[in-house]
Amino acid sequence: MSAARRSLLGRAVRGLGPAAVVVLGLVAPGALAQQAPPPTSEEDVRAFCGNIADAARDQRYLLQKKELEDLQAGVDERLKRLEDRSAQYQDWLKKREEFMRVAESQLVDIYKNMKSDAAAQQLEIVRPEVAAAIIMKLSPRLASAILNEMDSTKAAGLTGIIASAAAPDQPEDPS
Repeated sequence: MSAARRSLLGRAVRGLGPAAVVVLGLVAPGALAQQAPPPTSEEDVRAFCGNIADAARDQRYLLQKKELEDLQAGVDERLKRLEDRSAQYQDWLKKREEFMRVAESQLVDIYKNMKSDAAAQQLEIVRPEVAAAIIMKLSPRLASAILNEMDSTKAAGLTGIIASAAAPDQPEDPS
């Protein structure tokens, strides 16, 4: 309050007398009392930030929840694609195994009906694992005749493969 206003108010109150001052104090208590200081700007900022922080936290949680739901949807979609591919692969594998079973039995029948010297020449050309598998499915008499017609080094290699396949519970790494 400026000095001029205070002196004017002081003269007005002095001129009224004590009874008027009491009445004036009862009627207008705020006229003579000091006003409470308004909340400081720091308190306003804290209150405002507190209110905003709650809203911001809620929004952040909602955004995180949406992101997680989107990620879950992506994972679910990828999982479904993997399951579909797995089912396709299983179907292909069944068809391949059936084909291999039929082809193998027919291949063994072909070698059964060949002369032993011709079969030996053919089996020397194919991969040793395949040749050993075919020889294992032939009768012992025919298998020995074919091995007898083969080069001794290749026959020994096939015999080693057959023997290792027949060995029960051989450790993977003998060292």
